[in-house]
Amino acid sequence: MYRKRFDGLNCSIARALDEVGEWWTLLIVRECTQGRTRFDEFQSELGIARNVLTVRLERLIQLGILERFPLAERANTFGYRLTDKGEALYPVLVALIQWGDKWLSPNGQPPIKLVEDSSGQPVEKVCVRSTDGKALTFRDVRYTPGPGATATTYDVIKDRNERVLGCEADEPSTG
Repeated sequence: MYRKRFDGLNCSIARALDEVGEWWTLLIVRECTQGRTRFDEFQSELGIARNVLTVRLERLIQLGILERFPLAERANTFGYRLTDKGEALYPVLVALIQWGDKWLSPNGQPPIKLVEDSSGQPVEKVCVRSTDGKALTFRDVRYTPGPGATATTYDVIKDRNERVLGCEADEPSTG
């Protein structure tokens, strides 16, 4: 099946989805955060077809999300582990866990709890916060142009801020 590419859009969400938007991708990353490193472990835990897993692992390596490394206990066999780029997806996984726990857990009973290892205290909810720590929703955040903004980006920002906040976006500087 043909999958639309978003690389032509000047949007960080679209570009991120081009890399991690296919569901097997985040499930493979999840398995890595659970200590799995071997092809057979991924295949067994996910129930994914071997050919599909092979393609997904190669893509994650190409994208710099995973790296291959030699397994000491198995000659001529490689394992897979997260790179720094891959580890940076952990807050995304936690946000999905917390969202799923809130909205999709049968009878409101999540299957796991996340607690800090050293203290045993529950992990804080992933949240967008102001610099003073106040929780923010999308209604509290104004978009402004970044250094990669294009003319189209300015239009998107203006439209979004008018619709959500009832105000106009910053105008491009002319000086």
